[in-house]
Amino acid sequence: MYSFSTVFDHPMSRGFQNRFSTQYRCYSVSMLAGPNDRSDVEKGGKIIMPPSALDHLSRLNITYPMLFKLTNKNSDRMTHCGVLEFVADEGICYLPHWMMQNLLLEEGGLVQVESVNLMVATYSKFQPQSPDFLDITNPKAVTSKG
Repeated sequence: MYSFSTVFDHPMSRGFQNRFSTQYRCYSVSMLAGPNDRSDVEKGGKIIMPPSALDHLSRLNITYPMLFKLTNKNSDRMTHCGVLEFVADEGICYLPHWMMQNLLLEEGGLVQVESVNLMVATYSKFQPQSPDFLDITNPKAVTSKG
């Protein structure tokens, strides 16, 4: 005889119970209707999703901050992002234009959105992109933790 906890606590069920995965038609933030200037969103790494996504996510036992993996299945390109708001029309999400370019997505293209848990980085290595970096009087002070 099985108890409910034994049946529902199977390792396979734990991997899927707090997982959000769906496809949306995506548009750049400049296509978002409304009087507000959303140029701040274009510079960041967050997307705007529909209210149904918040409803679905609130029923899951997800970790905060909410992080997502975005995938263009046609090009096999992917990236990660956060979410800024849940005000998009149903079936649509809005991405910064740079993110759409990175994913090789056109306006109205399909993007797969999946919730993920990312580990906190413990190390990073930066490489200057131009010799202008040498003009900084104290590069170590600019690049290290304060």
